[in-house]
Amino acid sequence: MMAKKNAFGFGIVGCGMIANFHARAIGELRGAFLVGCCSRRAEQAQAFAGEHGCRAYSSLAAMLADPAIHAITVCTPSGAHLEPAIAAAKAGKHVIVEKPLEITLTRCDLMIDACARHSVTLATIFPSRFHRASALLKQAVDARRFGTISLAEAYVKWYRSQAYYDSGAWRGTWELDGGGALMNQAIHSVDLLTWLIGPVREVRAHVATLAHERIAVEDTAVATLQFENGALGVIEASTAVYPGYLKRIEIHGSQGSASMQEEDIVIWDFARSARADAAIKKQMRQRISTAGGASDPKAIGHHGHTALFRNVLQSIQGKQPLLCDGREGRRSVEIILAIYQAAETGQAVRLPLAGDPALKARSRRRRTGV
Repeated sequence: MMAKKNAFGFGIVGCGMIANFHARAIGELRGAFLVGCCSRRAEQAQAFAGEHGCRAYSSLAAMLADPAIHAITVCTPSGAHLEPAIAAAKAGKHVIVEKPLEITLTRCDLMIDACARHSVTLATIFPSRFHRASALLKQAVDARRFGTISLAEAYVKWYRSQAYYDSGAWRGTWELDGGGALMNQAIHSVDLLTWLIGPVREVRAHVATLAHERIAVEDTAVATLQFENGALGVIEASTAVYPGYLKRIEIHGSQGSASMQEEDIVIWDFARSARADAAIKKQMRQRISTAGGASDPKAIGHHGHTALFRNVLQSIQGKQPLLCDGREGRRSVEIILAIYQAAETGQAVRLPLAGDPALKARSRRRRTGV
């Protein structure tokens, strides 16, 4: 593919399902275009390139050597984000990484440090932050409309079939998935919760594998949180709830309550009214959310990705601050790792974590069946 004059070029590393969302988002950015892709499986890269009208490179090194590429997006399995990100940083390319940023704090920190050292942008994919409903919740929190926040909750009751986990050797493994319903699915809601309410001080938790076979990670988790501001919280996450339901974020306080279901505000009650409340409640009656990713990971829209990519591009151009940088990505990983540690030890775990929690021995329920 020929370089477009004065256009910002993207390359995609990894050509699985989520890479399609990145390609569509890039295609909607003014002043940017998708130059090419690469994958360990050459035939997969060729097919992806044919579908999205870009070039398939023979290797990551070949892609990074192309001056038409200014940034890469990393769509490899979660536990394989670090290596291409560091290679890109060394090549002077900006880096956008699918959630989670990585699966251990050490690997997150190595990525953050490499991008800082080479003066390139590092961004994490959290498209839910860019929904209008998320922005409304954030504005209400910042305006202290909830009074004293008492409860903050995230519910991700989704369904994934056994075939979903069997579709890739990396799925359901600690080594490459980094976790299950929490690390892979609910991390978006974990990010929203801490973005809205603030840092988490302490967690307690239970996790279990209840409805799936041949996976080492959890398909069900319940955690209770204590935030730095004193509010209490709950996270419920599962991929074992048939047929799957829209995810919810709820905030309750002494002066107000609100609930977001997928991309819609469904509760908006405050002791003191504001000028925008009537319009928000009117919009509540015109709900737009579909099933989202509740039962089909391919059924989500890419508009959140588009908004995030636009923010990254404008940040690189100095036009606005970056909203989801590497440290924002690290924060949700730390909370989830603390939840895993609390579930494993049966004890409360305080944040920030003193070190990088060791991955479990994982001898039980390995994909090999031994």
